[in-house]
Amino acid sequence: MQSKKLVNFGRGWEDILAFLSILLLALFPFMEVVARKFFHTGIRNSTEYIHHLVLILAFVGAAITAREKRHLSLTLNLKFTPRVFGRIHIVNALLNATFCTAFAWCSMSFLLNAFDASEKIAVFPLRWIVMIMPLGYALMAFRFARQAPGKTWSKVIPVLGFVCGTILAWGALANIAQVLVPSGAKFFASLLPIYSQIGMHLATPVIVLLIFAALAGVPIFVVLGGIAYMLFAHSGQPLEVIANEAYSLLISHSIPAIPLFTFTGFILSESKAGERFVRLFKAFFSWFPGGLAIMAILVCTFFTTFTGASGVTILAVGGLLSYVLINGQYKKSFSSGLLTATGSIGLLFPPSLPVIIYGVTAQTSIKDMFVGGIVPGIIMVLAMVLFGIIYASKNKIQRERFVFKEAYAAVKNSFWEILLPMIIVGGYFGGITTLVESGAVAVLYALIVEVFIQKDIKFGELPRVLLKCMPIIGGVLAILALAKGLSYFIVDAEIPMQLTAWVQNTIHSKYVFLLLLNIALLITGCFMDIFSAILVVVPLIIPLGNLFGIHPVHLGIIFLANMELGYLTPPVGLNLYLASYTFNEPIGKIYKDVFPFLLIQLVAVLLITYVPLFSTGLLGFLK
Repeated sequence: MQSKKLVNFGRGWEDILAFLSILLLALFPFMEVVARKFFHTGIRNSTEYIHHLVLILAFVGAAITAREKRHLSLTLNLKFTPRVFGRIHIVNALLNATFCTAFAWCSMSFLLNAFDASEKIAVFPLRWIVMIMPLGYALMAFRFARQAPGKTWSKVIPVLGFVCGTILAWGALANIAQVLVPSGAKFFASLLPIYSQIGMHLATPVIVLLIFAALAGVPIFVVLGGIAYMLFAHSGQPLEVIANEAYSLLISHSIPAIPLFTFTGFILSESKAGERFVRLFKAFFSWFPGGLAIMAILVCTFFTTFTGASGVTILAVGGLLSYVLINGQYKKSFSSGLLTATGSIGLLFPPSLPVIIYGVTAQTSIKDMFVGGIVPGIIMVLAMVLFGIIYASKNKIQRERFVFKEAYAAVKNSFWEILLPMIIVGGYFGGITTLVESGAVAVLYALIVEVFIQKDIKFGELPRVLLKCMPIIGGVLAILALAKGLSYFIVDAEIPMQLTAWVQNTIHSKYVFLLLLNIALLITGCFMDIFSAILVVVPLIIPLGNLFGIHPVHLGIIFLANMELGYLTPPVGLNLYLASYTFNEPIGKIYKDVFPFLLIQLVAVLLITYVPLFSTGLLGFLK
């Protein structure tokens, strides 16, 4: 009983730390805007505070996500007996615990060797702040291990995971000992040759095991980080590079926008903003052929744009939109297919998270990427709208007459939410706010609107809202942090250069290359989520794009548009499984329902691919 109270006490402080981190993350940029615009000054060291708040939020969020068993994974709908499933879960728990333990030791070695004890941010020693990395990984290792089925295994796996992870991280332990206990470092150094042999011989089988384990539910961040780890161990490179790359990415300039816009999206999705937008778009479009379908498409586009995750849109407003469409004489199969497909088409519009992450990874202007995504995004939306109109006309779905009084009331009811995208886009493209500052303004504006004006959410419920968005915030940042290590290895091993040389000698047509690129990206989208794909695949395709003279923004839009289709593509398209859960339909039925929409979006993607003007035409006008 006492231990349960202690656990609950620790969880409570964990939640408080996450909540305070994101509130401070929003307040600092906002105060920076106010100080700059009204007092012509700034907040000293605000950038350092913001970047390290992201670091804290990333690892606290990842630990909370592990606690809630909601880390992003690519689980297939495999039919095994309960006994086989139990064994799979035991192996998964051991892999998770092993690699999180290894990541913890590497992070500890990194902070001891990379930061001097005297370095501070304000009054806080930098080592204390960066300590969140090893502590976060260690807590995740323990939680993953305790999730092993059965009382015996839940006790054995933590010990086995700690031992295996410590063996894998022996090189990092030697470096830790060199700093903390120089006299005892000889013992660790004496065993390094054995450790090197273990790394060389185990690398290939462990990487193969991780790839299969990815399909059985091992979190994506463990898979990518584990593969990177074994590659570094096999090549004899310092394991601390993985932690260094994770730290460097999390404190980079635009990354704070990810949790800020995600939190904004969840505030909106947890309020009645969805109902207000349904009423708004229904009032303005229900008189038009396919009006209700258009309404559903626009609502999904709006929510996906702000949450950065199409699955959230399906879960947040899918049930409501399905009810409205079915009551409006649309067949259930059409409604399910439409909502599953439209859950991802908002990803090209600002302030989409994949666009931000792509810009950071490819070192391409995020503002240019946002501008470049406007026309392709509109094309994707219009393609779905056209299909909705044709379906409604063919099936003679009854239209409603336009009522000015209802339209006015709907605008009045959703007025504050309508202003949000205008404030963000106007502030960012108008040069008033940076991307991160725009995210901070969005969070505070959404809080004021939904808590104090609309009063849909009580202030005390905000921690619950934050907890619901932690799988996106903590889960995505954990993936990005460890995928960056794998990306570093790929570039360092000169794999992009080798691939470029092969393509140069094999493919001589730009259009053939674009077709093969589409195919490769669609296959990638079947088996990899968009966030990890950006970190792992983008370094490979950038030199190929340069080889064929493809504009960096056009290449980025091609990549993102293809990856959107990955959410709809069997066998592991995320939207398919979430739709199956939301609409209470077998996964096979969802495959069938979404297929026509998949073909329509494929045509739109090919159009975007082969007409670069759609992606680059606005760049000159908006500069």
